Formats: sequence, structure tokens, C-alpha cells
Amino acid sequence: MDWKNFDLKDLNELELDLNDMGSWPKPAKVFVCILLAIVVFILSYQLMISDKIESYENITKKENELKLQFQAKYHVAINSDAYKAQMVQMEQNFSDLLKRLPTETETPGLLDDITYVGTTSGLTFKKINWEAEIEREFYTELPLTLQVVGGYHEFGQFLGRVAALPRIVTLHDFSIKNQGDELVLDLLAKTYRYKEADNK
Repeated sequence: MDWKNFDLKDLNELELDLNDMGSWPKPAKVFVCILLAIVVFILSYQLMISDKIESYENITKKENELKLQFQAKYHVAINSDAYKAQMVQMEQNFSDLLKRLPTETETPGLLDDITYVGTTSGLTFKKINWEAEIEREFYTELPLTLQVVGGYHEFGQFLGRVAALPRIVTLHDFSIKNQGDELVLDLLAKTYRYKEADNK
């Protein structure tokens, strides 16, 4: 059979013997070789190359993650002195804030301070009572209910002076009402005690 004049239709007319491939015409041999090469390539890719490509992609991804971790740790390392200084400053600030929280022995003194601030602001106290302590995760809340009589100007002066006390006191639940010729201010003042201070 002439290769130049070969037609695929001729394959239908050929009777190829698998046991005698050497006698096949050249175009049939070439066709089978190409087909085998394709099959070998596909099997080689599936069995050997595809796993290695996936492994390479995983390694590349891991490498990128490690680079990012290295960059983050390098950034921390070169700024460690600044972080240490910042930590010292934060500890100092925290210590200063803790000093502004009253200890158990100082709460009566805080009550005296609030009473003094109120009377010198021109107010009259009708009620001043410590309520039950409220335990929080890191601190104890000490609520104090107040009822004072006076005018708007005196109320404003009193609230400003309480906010300026050296101990931390927060004010909540304001209520002003008329009782005859008097204005009555009801409010809840809260101070806080750090639990570590309680344990000590």
C-alpha cells in the first residue's frame, strides 16, 4: 500500500492480524504507534506527573505561608525594643489606673469625699446608700444611690466635681423632679475595685 495514496477508508478494507503486526502496512503501523504514544503520555501524566504537580503546588502554597509568617516575625523582631517600651508604658498606665480605684478600706473615705463635694456645692443630701456589690469578671462594682436637693447650677457643679475626684467614679440613671419649691436629683454613682486588690 502506497503511503502517499493512503486513505482512511482503506482501513475498513484491511484485515489486520494482531499476531502479525510486522506485515501491517506502514500507515497502520504509524497510526497504532501514535495511538500508543498518546495512551502512554496520558497514563504517564496521570500516574507520575499530576501528583508531582499537585505536590509542587502544595509546597509553593506552604512556602508562601512560611514567607508571610517570617515577615510577620521579622517585623516583630526588629520592633521588639519599641514593643517592650510600649509594654512598660502600658503597665505604668494600668498601674496608675488601678491606683485610682478605691481599696476596701478607702470606700468610706470616698463616701466622705462625695458628701463633702455635694455640701460645698450647695446641695442637701436626702439619701446616700451603698448598694450590694456586683461581681464582674475582673473587678467588683460598688454602686451608691444618691438623692440630693438643690438647683440646676448646683447640680452641674456637683457632677463636675465628682468627675474630678482622684478616684474613679461614674454617674448613671439621672432623674430630676420637682418637689414643691425644690428640685430633687436622683442618681446612681458607681466606683470599682480591682479583684486582684481584693485578693491581696
